[in-house]
Amino acid sequence: MPGVKRQRDGNVSVLTLDEPDTLNAMTPDLLGDLAVAIGEVNDDPEVRALVLTGGGRGFCSGQNLKAAQVLGEDIAAGVMKYYWPAFKAMRECRVPVIVAVNGVAAGGGFSLAMSGDMIVAARSARFIQVFSRIALVPDLGSTWLLPRLVGRQRALELMMTNEPLSADLAKEWGLVREVFDDAALRDGALELARRLASGPTRALVATRRLIDESEHASYADQFRREIETQAEIRRSADAMEGRNAFLEKRAAVFTGR
Repeated sequence: MPGVKRQRDGNVSVLTLDEPDTLNAMTPDLLGDLAVAIGEVNDDPEVRALVLTGGGRGFCSGQNLKAAQVLGEDIAAGVMKYYWPAFKAMRECRVPVIVAVNGVAAGGGFSLAMSGDMIVAARSARFIQVFSRIALVPDLGSTWLLPRLVGRQRALELMMTNEPLSADLAKEWGLVREVFDDAALRDGALELARRLASGPTRALVATRRLIDESEHASYADQFRREIETQAEIRRSADAMEGRNAFLEKRAAVFTGR
């Protein structure tokens, strides 16, 4: 059965899509297990950052067409039942999420990569929309995520031409934070995850939530929402530690609480 491999590196959880024979093509089983694995991360207070990557030669090649019949005749209902929980879990994870793209991220795999907080990539990574090649439209959140990351024109270019986007160009466009030699990808992703794991987890995740909410809010509404969130977060143990460390002129030691 396809699934997700779970590993730990200190307080960083590493989840690996583990169906390498299909380049980790999406199935209800694979994404169902991903949703479960992220739920386990949320339930573990010792985990303070998450890395998602792909096993084998690629991150995710998109939808496994052989598994499409499982979705049923009502495709929208099937996708929302079997696929949306994993994407929602990525977007709402209790800790920061780093996606380490090795090899191809195509179609829905491209969408999955964008659902995390930051992307790092191997030098050999390629991002491909692919949908219009088979006369379909982008899905699994691509039309919401990609324009916000690279802008409308570049998003349309990728979606209409199906030209692969190299890791280096993806970094230049702002889609990818950092590019590593292939053999160094895991270590590079872990280094970033450890840095985030040592930070004020609640504040970092609340920042993500505010950014997402701002897409649909007016300036005045978002101004107020920030202050409401600030009032809540400033009571956290990490916020108190941050203030004390500033006053005492020392480095803060955050616990994620």
